Amino acid sequence: MSLGKKQNRLPRNDETIIGKWNGHRYRVLRLIGRGATGSVYLVERRGVHFALKISNESMNVSSEVNALRHFSHLNDASVGPELIDVDDWTGTGGPPVPFYVMEYIQGVPFLGYVQDKGSFWLGVLIVQLLADLEHLHRGGWVFGDLKPDNLIVTSHPPKARLLDVGGTTKIGRAVKEYTEFYDRGYWGCGLRKAEPTYDLFSIGMIMIHALYGRRFPKKEGEGLQQLTHQLASFPPLYQRVIKKALNGTYSSAADMKKELSSGLSEKVVRQAPKRARSHAATRRRPVHTSRQNKQVRKKKTKKKLWKTIVKETLWIGVILSALYVCILLLYR
Repeated sequence: MSLGKKQNRLPRNDETIIGKWNGHRYRVLRLIGRGATGSVYLVERRGVHFALKISNESMNVSSEVNALRHFSHLNDASVGPELIDVDDWTGTGGPPVPFYVMEYIQGVPFLGYVQDKGSFWLGVLIVQLLADLEHLHRGGWVFGDLKPDNLIVTSHPPKARLLDVGGTTKIGRAVKEYTEFYDRGYWGCGLRKAEPTYDLFSIGMIMIHALYGRRFPKKEGEGLQQLTHQLASFPPLYQRVIKKALNGTYSSAADMKKELSSGLSEKVVRQAPKRARSHAATRRRPVHTSRQNKQVRKKKTKKKLWKTIVKETLWIGVILSALYVCILLLYR
């Protein structure tokens, strides 16, 4: 009778994970998240916090590590967390388990930030994400499992960052990890093929989730029609951009970013005069009595007189200096 393969245990809080090859020591603080490709822990090493992902599937770890290494070579872009370390853990009670350590990005959950700041900030954050996705797509990858849980907003200045690269897939292959609500295959709007339009559909669904306030199930026999119906209550700019993202109209993240950022800029320009007028109307003008008015006029007259005296004195000084120089030159 076979006892089957022995299951590796997961690390416990306050346990130290020691890398077999590099020898780095990471103290486990708590579990951050658990998904199809492994578990992520908040760990500490020499007073610095990191995120450590451990998985029994070495192929998944290798794929994600390769993706993070590729991200680090993208010019002028901080797509995903920075890769810190790659190693194996032997203290599992079984065979060594691969893990990797990455930058721990602190911030506010994406949906919570939008709810607190308002719908305008949704557009600002999406523009930032589209800029990062454009770098990613040009490098030959799609993020795949785009959803609010994989997004965080850092501060000073506010910046939307991508987390958990477990669904990252080379362009042209089948998307290896997805979440139904944000997946175009689930809504019958396209294939689960890794291409830029797949990520852009997910961006559209993230915007719907943020504006609608929650996720909702798909109605039998409906798909794009149901999603289009949900757009009716959204601001016109967001309606237009989301609809194009769902239909696959945009050929690139840069195209979607251009239209969205242009619309947001126009909105700011339109609102600026209103804000200025509102501010001017609420500003209180100083009220002076007749006696105060006389004192103010007297002070202004004295100030003006002193300015005149100073100017004349300076001119006299300049003229005398010029005459002195002329006399010296004449008798030289």
